[in-house]
Amino acid sequence: MLFAETLRKLRTEKGLTQKQLGKQLFVYHSTIARWERGDRLPDAAMIPRIAKCLNVDASRLFHLAAESDEIPNVIMVDDNEVILSHSLNVLGEAMPDAAITGFIWPAEAIEYAKTNRVTLAVLDIELGTASGLELCHTLHEINPCTNIVFLTAYPDYALDAWKTEANGFMVKPLTPEDVRKQLTKLRYPFLTGGTGA
Repeated sequence: MLFAETLRKLRTEKGLTQKQLGKQLFVYHSTIARWERGDRLPDAAMIPRIAKCLNVDASRLFHLAAESDEIPNVIMVDDNEVILSHSLNVLGEAMPDAAITGFIWPAEAIEYAKTNRVTLAVLDIELGTASGLELCHTLHEINPCTNIVFLTAYPDYALDAWKTEANGFMVKPLTPEDVRKQLTKLRYPFLTGGTGA
């Protein structure tokens, strides 16, 4: 409810009704009501527009939205099915209350991210003919508050990884301890059922 309560407070401080704010954002006032009740969160493209209307820092609203996700969406992308299967089990152990989805194909992960607010993405750097580094940029274009952690068998990629918007870097094979350690370092923390940030 952090985002909902903050939105309601900021709107009333500005002296705006839900209808007036909706008109400025070009959304119906019932949409504002749902956001303020905590029934839904605005998508990543809407948050900067809300911030501008209410004269607040967009990163503050992004942070609150990320913290308000009751069930964080976590994705993992790895083109090796065996590694993906093992790593999904490890992520599930470290984050028992998260919705965790695995993808072999980067394009499928991108489509998922367009319709679901991804809180954390764990990406292999080498994805066949695709690049996890490029996927990182695409996911951040969809939602700038997606935490990205790279997972690779090749530590030599660390320098390239740090040139992206990534939050962390882990070497295969993945362990629950590695995941928990990374959760304490995320740029946009979220609730993980008591095991992380």
